[in-house]
Amino acid sequence: MKLLIKNGRVVDPSQNLDEVMDLLLEDGKIAKAGKKLNVSADRTYDAAGKVVAPGFIDMHVHLREPGVEAKENLETGTMAAAAGGITTVACMPNTKPAIHSSIIVSGIRERAREYGYVNVQVIGAITMDEEGKSLAEIGDMARAGAIAFSDDGKYVQGNRLFLNAAKYVQSFGKPIISHSIDQEFNNDGYMHEGAVSAQLGVKGIPSIAEDIAVARDCIVAGYTGTHIHIAHVASKGAVDIIRQAKAKGWPVTAEATVHHLTLTDEACRSFDTATRVSPPLRSQDHVDAVRGGLKDGTLDIIVTDHAPHAPHHKDVEFTKAPNGFCGLETSVGVVLTDLYHTGLFTLSEIVDKMSCSPAALFGLPGGTLKEGAPADLTILDTEKEWTVDPDKFYTKGKATPYKGKHCKGKAVATIVAGQIVMEDGVVCKK
Repeated sequence: MKLLIKNGRVVDPSQNLDEVMDLLLEDGKIAKAGKKLNVSADRTYDAAGKVVAPGFIDMHVHLREPGVEAKENLETGTMAAAAGGITTVACMPNTKPAIHSSIIVSGIRERAREYGYVNVQVIGAITMDEEGKSLAEIGDMARAGAIAFSDDGKYVQGNRLFLNAAKYVQSFGKPIISHSIDQEFNNDGYMHEGAVSAQLGVKGIPSIAEDIAVARDCIVAGYTGTHIHIAHVASKGAVDIIRQAKAKGWPVTAEATVHHLTLTDEACRSFDTATRVSPPLRSQDHVDAVRGGLKDGTLDIIVTDHAPHAPHHKDVEFTKAPNGFCGLETSVGVVLTDLYHTGLFTLSEIVDKMSCSPAALFGLPGGTLKEGAPADLTILDTEKEWTVDPDKFYTKGKATPYKGKHCKGKAVATIVAGQIVMEDGVVCKK
């Protein structure tokens, strides 16, 4: 099939490109790019007034398969991604059982090919069942297609075990993604330790829970030469430590979530369980530091940490609720509203952090609109106004701290391998 994208503002930081032009997509690839292409196509999509970007990539998503399908599955999760303008997701391994063997990696990849609406990459566990006791089948999982290894949701507390893991993954050229929050500090708290937690009478989690863990992980990266990627950075201390590690030339990269860039612990005053996340929403000084780290390149990419839960799991007291909420369908709108339209980030910077850099960091296809590249595209209407309504979500998880938020900017089409999988907010049934 040939799909011609006409008259769009093509924003592709991988080529330092920002101009109105056309793209011809054929056989799942970008066949041709240029101004006013005069070619025949099976369909023409008029992108006048819209932004055409390399397909957005979310490196931190919980699809809940296998074993926790009541919260999400590959079909609903990838439909949510398509609805949100995301063309590739990387699924985290804290499932039941955890993704700790090659057969589970292969099974997810096969099911994704059959049921997925977008590209699915698989992240394997560092330790068996994420229990932090013994290494998982890292080599076999790497050969089966795992792109990275993480015990996300848990910190690998054992220093020797983490060091051994870092040395081992190096043999396969894969990174470690670390959930860098020291459990001794983290496990007894429910939100950020600060003025708000004190006023609410809720036990807090100090920011040094993050700082201490990030420091160890950066030191291990420097010692072993292994690429260690720090997940969901939320504290100003962690940002400073990562900045110093990079200055030393250590192979450390890091990510920021949409919510840690746009919300503070003030949101927890409502006791809405959608605001309970790990690491917790922190105070404004931490948010400012995370934004600064993203701006200056200390933090490399933007992710969602999409973590859906069955409604009854979140419909409990704040301190009894599990961490996390769904983020795939709100991320683009919230980022455009709170980071782009406020002038904090340029459109090119946002596309880079949500597409080009994730692809480059993890060696993934995509992240560029060069001829011959995969025909994965996200088309944005930066002026489209809309209100977040969880009842319209494709994900099974409906909890979101952005419920009722008025947004300006939205993905209006998602294209995967040259096929439109979402148009005007409606996911095209397979």
